[in-house]
Amino acid sequence: MRRLGPARLTAGLDQHRRLDLNTHYTFHDQLPGETVDALIGMTEEVDLRGRGGAAFPFARKLRAVAARARDSDTVVLVNAAEGEPASMKDKMLLTRAPHLVLEGALLAASALGSKEVVVAVAAGDLAEASVSAAVAERGLEGYVRIAGIPERFISGEGGALVRAVNGAAGLPPGRRTRSSDSGVYGLPTLLSNTETYAQLAVLAELGPEEYASVGTVQEPGTVLLTVGGSVVVPAVVEVTPGVPLAAVLDLCEASVGDGVLLGGYHGRWLSAADAYGAIVSRRGAAEAGGELGSGIVVPLGGDTCPLGETTRVASYLAAQSAGQCGPCRLGLPDLARAMADVEDGSPDGPDMVRRAAAAVKGRGACFHPDGSARFVLSALEAFAEDVEEHRLHGTCGRPVTEVLPLPIVDEADVRLVVDWTRCAGHGLCAHLVPELVKLDHHGYPVFMDGGVPSWLRGEAQKAVEMCPALALRIGTK
Repeated sequence: MRRLGPARLTAGLDQHRRLDLNTHYTFHDQLPGETVDALIGMTEEVDLRGRGGAAFPFARKLRAVAARARDSDTVVLVNAAEGEPASMKDKMLLTRAPHLVLEGALLAASALGSKEVVVAVAAGDLAEASVSAAVAERGLEGYVRIAGIPERFISGEGGALVRAVNGAAGLPPGRRTRSSDSGVYGLPTLLSNTETYAQLAVLAELGPEEYASVGTVQEPGTVLLTVGGSVVVPAVVEVTPGVPLAAVLDLCEASVGDGVLLGGYHGRWLSAADAYGAIVSRRGAAEAGGELGSGIVVPLGGDTCPLGETTRVASYLAAQSAGQCGPCRLGLPDLARAMADVEDGSPDGPDMVRRAAAAVKGRGACFHPDGSARFVLSALEAFAEDVEEHRLHGTCGRPVTEVLPLPIVDEADVRLVVDWTRCAGHGLCAHLVPELVKLDHHGYPVFMDGGVPSWLRGEAQKAVEMCPALALRIGTK
């Protein structure tokens, strides 16, 4: 944990590893209850936005649920399903300052008269144990429910989260339904992420005027950034909007090299020059050609191949889709393969990436295809010189050192494995699982990197069983 500015969300964390209830109240005030109108007024005055990536106005969500509360029970849902591998800020808050998050959630629940508060967190995570202990300290086990859900990249998508909490598969529902209309138990639900509820608690404690005494006029307060990648000091950093991104990079002793990923795997790459000129804020990031998103900052360094790093993540994103619609099932694997062609130096690679991205943008059941396309397309711009180097020489001469974090692969993770001494190029596998297999110009299969997603394992097994040459099997690398 590091800071550039006042300690608000991170107050006391330089002295204590974790703030239990008594220690929490040495750094924060006990909050009086607020009416829903007062809470809406405060959040509107400082324009409090969601900190999960979409930056949706919190007051609008609160007002929508309050309008339904007149005729229905309501639920408050804390989205702590931080499935983004490069983000640690929500895990840090729940692990080290869980009572600040609970204060915000309970404040909203009291104002709405909610029947329950649900904290949805990755099952088995250290944060789950910490928040469970915090609930027990408050004696609220019958009112605050901890919902442990499987951790996937799309776990935090609103519809997927609600489905998981309701006991269904944690996948986007295929149609966009507002949680304020129908969420947990089908009730109007106030859904926002971990940091947003912590910010709400700080706002109620300080009041709008003091809360807005730091930051910018448009974006007051502080914000949490997760800084990883090619840095000496990986950290969650609390900063005030308006500071240069360069100051954050220097604080963490970053080696920027070719560029910086801003906003995570649904964000954008910035060239080194653009990153050093950027300001930390939603507006500042946009002016630099990026987006702040969920507050992820990953400097790349100069020792790894930026195109190879992008290809790794593109393959991961394709495997992490819900597999429910064409843009995810077919489009994202195509996008990953096109990016691999760019890495291999194909002169047609960049155009193939643009075509694959155009085929998925705006067509998915959720925003996963759009975010994945944005991430890959930004690499073509930020690393234009590397694209040309690969086109001319087939490589930039650097290995892929895996600077961008991805989940550790489970040994049970399955994949299609081919015995090349048997493969005769019949091409049936590409027909049965086009999401995983394409044919090269000789008619032989080219397999997408990464494991077989759970939603494709039946089709993959069918491809194994029907291979005329018995060249395929399902196994591990």
